Amino acid sequence: MTEAEPTPSPGARAPRARSLPTPGARRATVIGAGSFGTALAVLLSRGGLRTTLQTRTEEQAALIDSERENARYLPGVELSGSLRIEPASAGVARADYVFLAVPSRGLAEVIEELGAAGLGKRTAIVSVAKGLVPPEGLPPTIVLSAHFGSERVACVGGPAHAQEMVHHGAALVAASHEQELAHALAQVFTRAGVVCEQSDDPVGVELAGAAKNAAALAAGATEAQGLNAAGAAAGHIFAEVWRHAEGLGARPESMIGLAGAGDLVATALARESRNRRAGELLAAGVPAAEIPGRIGQAVEALESVPLLAQALERAGVGAPVTGALGRLISGELPLDDWVALVRATVPPP
Repeated sequence: MTEAEPTPSPGARAPRARSLPTPGARRATVIGAGSFGTALAVLLSRGGLRTTLQTRTEEQAALIDSERENARYLPGVELSGSLRIEPASAGVARADYVFLAVPSRGLAEVIEELGAAGLGKRTAIVSVAKGLVPPEGLPPTIVLSAHFGSERVACVGGPAHAQEMVHHGAALVAASHEQELAHALAQVFTRAGVVCEQSDDPVGVELAGAAKNAAALAAGATEAQGLNAAGAAAGHIFAEVWRHAEGLGARPESMIGLAGAGDLVATALARESRNRRAGELLAAGVPAAEIPGRIGQAVEALESVPLLAQALERAGVGAPVTGALGRLISGELPLDDWVALVRATVPPP
């Protein structure tokens, strides 16, 4: 049976020769052993890469390695003997691909550490975060490209709940300005049994993910006031972020396809979604600072929405709903006022 080829997105350019991992590259390191990072490492191993999952501490690595399970973040998923577990202090000198499964707020620190960790000149760096990088609220690939060159940088988006991804597959988008890199990543995921589209619009894919997180948080905060209000909140945020993405050269299919609309629907239907649950807790009066502790993991939207609102304002994009969501998170805007604003907002023509 012939292996299915990844599907290029419309407008994708032909591959160009660049300083990328050599053909047949087989080593991947995933930095970050949360739920998604662990699930990602499982898939990469299935896809034929010699994969290492790196944890924050030596104690975490020893525990996961001895149990062959990340019981805290991905319980019930057995980690194969071929998946190597080690602390981040072990470095990345042997990696052909480095996947960054860390919150966007920590990206600057990770970039500094990569140099000391022995990052190779041909090693590709792949972000899987769906947040924005402080202080300017930039998409991760823009920040990574400024340090390493866009030809080595990619991102992964799309609907991919960690537990379901491991057991039943997912629908991902691998995006890079360098189509050879996007194609190589899509092939790895395809071999792992995951549908993967390739794209040359990484900024569009990342802003779609950031919009999804913000919309899921907004819907969770508004749902108790009615499904129409929740849908309006999500729709307004997507429209506001799209106007910003368009100004950065993104294409509409990134927002309406797997990375945007597809991911939003998956999150809206998932009761265990961290961003949706965070919105529900905000509506219940729980301060934003206490929510990650209640949920047990970082919540990207709580950190990225204020950054997103500031980025939209700097870009001159009218974004009343996204801005109001930022004030709801900070505690400056009462819930009733937030809901009233959502109901009253009329999008520009």
